[in-house]
This record gives sequence, C-alpha cells and structure tokens, in this order.
Amino acid sequence: MASTYTELGLQLMATGENAGSWGTKTNTNLSAIEQITGGYLEVSIAGGAGNTPLDVVDGNTTGKAQNRIIKLTGSISGNQTVTLPVLMENFYIIQNATTGAYTVELKAISGSGATVTWATTDKGWKIIYADGVATNTGIYDTGFSTSAGDVTLTGTQTLTNKTLTSPVINTATSTSPKIVTNILDSGGNELFVLTATGSAVNEFTIANAATGNNPSITASGGDTNVGLNLVPKGTGVLQGAGSALKIAGKETMWIPAAAMYGPTTNPADGALVETTATRPDLKVFDFDASTKQYTQFTVAMPKSWNEGTLTYQVYWSPSSTNTGNCIFGLQAVACADGDTIDVAYGTAIEITDAGIGTVEDQQISAEGSAMTVAGSPAAGEQTYFQLYRDAADGSDTFTGESRVLGIKIFYTTDAANDA
Repeated sequence: MASTYTELGLQLMATGENAGSWGTKTNTNLSAIEQITGGYLEVSIAGGAGNTPLDVVDGNTTGKAQNRIIKLTGSISGNQTVTLPVLMENFYIIQNATTGAYTVELKAISGSGATVTWATTDKGWKIIYADGVATNTGIYDTGFSTSAGDVTLTGTQTLTNKTLTSPVINTATSTSPKIVTNILDSGGNELFVLTATGSAVNEFTIANAATGNNPSITASGGDTNVGLNLVPKGTGVLQGAGSALKIAGKETMWIPAAAMYGPTTNPADGALVETTATRPDLKVFDFDASTKQYTQFTVAMPKSWNEGTLTYQVYWSPSSTNTGNCIFGLQAVACADGDTIDVAYGTAIEITDAGIGTVEDQQISAEGSAMTVAGSPAAGEQTYFQLYRDAADGSDTFTGESRVLGIKIFYTTDAANDA
C-alpha cells in the first residue's frame, strides 16, 4: 500500500513501506511540522496585477503554504491575488509588506468561499483562518490585526468601545495620549467636549484635595496673567450651590432726578409735580422747550468698573401732548485725588426721543451709543456728569417742557465685586 499525504503535505507511510528511507522521510515530516508550526517565509508578489499561489508540496518542506508566518513583499503596480489550497484547514500570520497603493486579496485557489483583502493603504499584519471546507474553502480575518486596531505599545491607534480599567495617562510628553473631541460618561453621553486652539500656551489645571481642603480649577500656562473664562450657553447662568453667581459684565446704575442738581449757568428747574392726591408725585427736572438747559450729578464709580465707555437711557414725562422730538445729551469727566475739578466735560452722546402725546405718561428712551468719559478714569476716582436738553437745536421739536425723572447708566465690570 502506497503512502498518503495530509492537506499540509505530511507523508503518512504504509506498514512496511520505505525500507531504508523511513528515517529520512520521518525527519522530513518532523521538519515540515516544525515549519508549519512556526516557520517564516518572505514571498514576493511584485509586479502588475497578478496571482501568486501559496502551495503545498507533498513530502517536502518547500511549499509556501507550509509556513506559519508569511510576509508578502515587493513593489506592486496592480491589484494582487494570493491563493491558498482548498480543503486545508489552518491559520496563518500574514503581513502585506508590499509597496504601492493597490489591494492584496487572499482567497482559496478555487471555489467561491470567503476572502480577505488588504486595502490600498493597509500594510499591516493579519491572523488568517482557512476553514478547509470542501469545494468552497473560506478565508477569514480573525480580527487580530495591526490594521484592524490591535493595541500595540508604540503604534498610533484608535480604540473604539473599549473599557480601560484603572488606566494611567502620562504627564505631558511627546508620547502622551491625546483626547481629540470629547469624553463620554458611563452611559455613553458626552461629559466633556474639547476644542483645540492652535499654538495654545494657556490651560487650566484640575487638582483634588486632602481632607479639610477644597479641590480646585486653576488657570495656568505660559502667560504671566491668565484669567478663567466660564461662558454659559444662551440665557443660561453660572451657578454655585444651585444659585446664580454674579459675574463680570454689563451693569446698571439708576440716578434719580432727586440726586441731580442744577448748575449755576442755564440750570433746568427742579420741581415736584403732583399727579393726583395720594398717587405718585414726580420729582423732576423740567427742561425748557426753547433754551439749552443742564443738570449735573456725581458718582464714585465702582472699583469693578472697567473704566470703559458708558451708555444711558433717559426716563422722562411730557408736560404737553406734543409729539415732537426731544434731544437729550450726556457727558462726563473723571477726576483723581489731587486733580482740578475745573475741567471740561468729555464729548456728549445725544439721544432723540419723541413725545408720547399724553401728559404725565412714563417715557423711557432707547439706549444711547457709547460715551467716553474724559480724563483718565481709574478705580476710586470721582466722575462728574452733565445732562442737558438741547432745545436750541432745530431738530428738537417737542414744544413742551420735558420732565426728567432720572437716567439709567450702563457700565461694564471686569470683576465680580469691588474687593
């Protein structure tokens, strides 16, 4: 009875066969087993589109498919096909180490079983399983491949849906991991969304704390002075312990007519106007319909003021039913300790507001444009204001006295308080 051969080419000798050469053939079998278990072979598939078989040679060790580890090499200028024998069940570790942006497909030499393909830019390793099914042997990628995302010690890779138990993220070195866009919570929802800034030098530091101390979020970085910008979305507010926190920004200051005074030259007339007994009386300054008149007031601006521009609104009431335009103006100058108070006001900003047509109705003007305070405003200084009605201007057409109830000043802070 003659010898038979396995699908991997091992010779199965019959009883009494190969007298005098049995040892040699057995040694060949053992060498083949060793090679199939851990042998390494480089196979060139260079050239244009073509087909390269990985074969099995019965009773020998020269078959390409009789190696566990196979490295495909060469410069390819077309898509390549590499074939394995049918009926052979085995697994291989194969690398596509070719150069050239073309695919490499691994399939059975015949039939229509499953195949594995390296994409044009995929030059990684794959662990391949051939199922040895008759007629249509299938070739499968087991998923353990460098191109498919197996974690390596040095590779740049993306991990998806992985749970890391007690990971340690290194300090800022060239090998530190990078979180590109966001961090998710245990439910898969966004917890942090990260936005990169080109050439960034500043950041924030989060620190925990020992017993009796508070954890902290601290601005840090390369600049000497680094603020911390917390920005709510839309109409949201910044909260602490469930309550809204006061933050720097636009503030208002109400100056009633009762806090104003008429200057020596061309003063508006201070008055108390009764509406109806036991109803609100109006503490006002009446501004004449034909003469430019003034009223003044002073404010020690808050330390938190950023010393920038101011805007304002005029609160007033008409003394007649006329609906003509009334022109108001506001100007200001700041004086420091030791400065002369005998100084000119800054450039006035004017507001035009039309009479509403009903006596003793409340009128609130639109907010004016930005007004620059003259002098050199600084924390702790006294600011002098002058309000006027420019009735002498031809564009002021309101024929009655305008009764100013007060003004609202808008200013911007750069600190949450005056500490």
